[in-house]
Formats: sequence, C-alpha cells, structure tokens
Amino acid sequence: MSRFNKSLTLAAVSFAALIAAQGGAQAGGFAIREQSATAQGYSFAGAASGSGLLSSMFWNPATITMNPGWQSEGHLSLIVPRVEIDPIAPTPTRALGGSGDIGQDAIVPTSYNSYQINDMFWVGLATTAPFGLVTDPRQNWAGQVYSRSSSIFSINVNPILGVKVNEWLSVGVGPSLQYFDISLKSATGPLPGAPSAIIEGDSYGFGFTAGVTLTPFAGTTLGIGYRSAIDQELEGNFLIPAGVGGVPVSRTVPITADLTTPDQVTIGLSQVISPAMTMHLGFEWTNWSVLKTPIVRGPGGVPVRDLPLNYDDGYFYSAGLDYRLNNQWVLRAGLAYEQSPIDTQVRSTRLPDNDRIWASIGAGYQWNERLSFDIAYTHIFTKETDIRIVEGHEDYEEGLPFLADVDASTDIISVALRYRWDTPKPIAPAPIVTKY
Repeated sequence: MSRFNKSLTLAAVSFAALIAAQGGAQAGGFAIREQSATAQGYSFAGAASGSGLLSSMFWNPATITMNPGWQSEGHLSLIVPRVEIDPIAPTPTRALGGSGDIGQDAIVPTSYNSYQINDMFWVGLATTAPFGLVTDPRQNWAGQVYSRSSSIFSINVNPILGVKVNEWLSVGVGPSLQYFDISLKSATGPLPGAPSAIIEGDSYGFGFTAGVTLTPFAGTTLGIGYRSAIDQELEGNFLIPAGVGGVPVSRTVPITADLTTPDQVTIGLSQVISPAMTMHLGFEWTNWSVLKTPIVRGPGGVPVRDLPLNYDDGYFYSAGLDYRLNNQWVLRAGLAYEQSPIDTQVRSTRLPDNDRIWASIGAGYQWNERLSFDIAYTHIFTKETDIRIVEGHEDYEEGLPFLADVDASTDIISVALRYRWDTPKPIAPAPIVTKY
C-alpha cells in the first residue's frame, strides 16, 4: 500500500476514532457525560432516579414526572483536560518530540424544559451535546502521521412524553434527532513540514430514549433509562495536499462512512436516609462493541478500508450523597469509577482513553420559590496509560512504530440555573385532629 493510501486510511480511521477520543469528551468512548451540573455534584450517581432534577431526563425520560408545573433548566460545563503524549524508545520519530497538551478546553451547554399537562401527562424537550471533541497537538511531532488536530460538534434534540401511571410507576419516551459535524487532520508523512490530509463530514441520525421510574416504598426511587443506538451516514470530503500520491494540485475526494453510535442503559437508585440526607447509587452500561468494523467508502462507493475499532463495552459505577442544610442550601458529593472500553490493544494517539476515577462536590441554592442555582466541581484521575502502536495494532503503519506514555487528568466546573414559570401550589398544612 502506498504512503498516500496509508495516509488516507489513517485519516479514515481517525474519522471514526475521533468519535471516541479523549479531550472535550469526558466519558469512556465518545460520550460527554457533563449534561447536568446537578447530577455532577454526585458524580452522576442516581442520575436515572432523579438526582439531576429536570436534567435527569437525559438519562431517563420518565423522571420528567418528578417535576411539577412548568420548569426550565440551563446547564453550562467548562471542561479543562490535560493530555500529554510522550514518545519513548524505540519510536523512530522520537526526536520530533511529544504532542504537547492536546486537550483543549471545551464549554458544553445543555437545556431542559418540561410542562405538566395534568396529573398524568408531562411533555418536555432536552437539547444536549452528547458527543464532542477538540484536540490539537503540535503541528510537527513524533506521532503526526497518526494524528494532528481533531474536532467534533454535535447537537441532540429530544422531545419527551412522560406518563405518571400511578403513585409508584412512571414511564417516559421520546425520539432523538442528532447532528454531527466533524473535521480532522493527519500528516501525510513523518518528517517536519509534511502536509496534512484534511477530512470533513456531517450527518443527521435518529434514535429514541425510554425509561421507567419505580417508587416501591416512600423515600425509595429506582430509575432505569435507555438511549438507543443511532446510525450515522456521514458524508464529507478529503482534502488531498498537492504532491501527495503524485497529485499536482490539491483536490478533494468525496467520502462516506456508516457508523452506529452505541446504545446505553443507565440505572439509578435514590434512598432517603433522613429528612436531611439522601443516598444515590448509579450504574451505566454502554454498548461500545456495536461499533465493530465500519467501512469508509470513496468515490463510487468503493471501500477504502475496514475500520477495526473492536472496543469492549464501557461501565460506570457511582455513589453520592446530598445533605440539606436548610430550606435554601443543599450540599452534594460523589465518587465514581469508569471502566473504559479502550485498552492498549486498540489505543492510539487519537484515543488516549483509560479507566478513571471521578471525585465531585456540588451545592444547590434556592433563591426563591421559582429560581434556584447549582454548581459542581469534578477532578478526574486517569489511570497510568500507554500507547503501543506496533505490528499487529490496528493503526500500525509499516516502518513507523509508535510507543508512548500518556499523562492525563481533567477538571470540570459546571453551573446551572433552574426556573419555574408557573406559581407553585402551596403545600396544604396537615389537618388538625381534635379528640373529644
């Protein structure tokens, strides 16, 4: 295979690998977990059982029935990752140096709205950014053939219908419309100044969310939510630099790629311990193995190459507590362990992902009966990580082994504003019983 075809293949692999890279995305694989400042205070424990208040509808649409009246929430998360790739011997391009900090700061906005029609029905709308990435290593570095800059932008719009069947059972369901926009670069050769092959593409895909909440006992809530897989039929172009593969001038080549984003199951349990304290537990399974081996096609639908992504499934375990100081203040804390779907067998310079520990704290403040605020901080400790792109690795290019150590950590600050548009009904006082 010529160096140009290999570069084309690497860029195509990066096209799919971009979906699972660490950087702006701060969850195993390509998912952005920062959809709720409220739930983040617990490290997302109990997100499917309502710990995120209105924003819990992202994980479980049935939780919309836990929010009376007409409400809106806006959340904003600042993600500050630090990811450095340091090549080690016997990498032949080691003299070009490491990547520098490839992690780029990202801001993730989300919004949620719900309206209670009557005692049984709710409607709502969640607008989120479930996938996203911005990574930017130095232009000339030891791994430039395997990756240069990468970015992905997504928007997911999810209308929801919630039904409160009775006092202990609620269900929710809704369609999802998802938009992707992708741009990435890969060097066409290992030497400094090598031109970049640039790939861009976008797509719309459709899926759905569904969920159920159960309240078997007073003070106990169990929630189970499901987000479906979404087929993305990406269309875009390669910019082929002049002089590469005998091309006299730069030109673009249309490409397509079919990718299926993974489905996800989230389980949450919230248990009231005392009038002031509630415990939350969470579990999440993400079906990353559904990616398997997508195919990138060039002009005329001719396959360019299989994409052996071959990830394992991802798992997320979390536990948290909240403590209500008074009618205005509530404090939150949580820990989580995330088992990444990516290991050394498939990890590349675009995918320096590994198992992580989340440590979070948060607080909520009720300004008045309609307006409240939330804030949360998380530090993510990433397990010691290595990259071993050698013969037998799915990204390996003949003659260019790449071995490196990765140093990564992340800080996240999130804020939220919640507003109730209607006037909350006053809580009726307990009846006075007179004994004669």
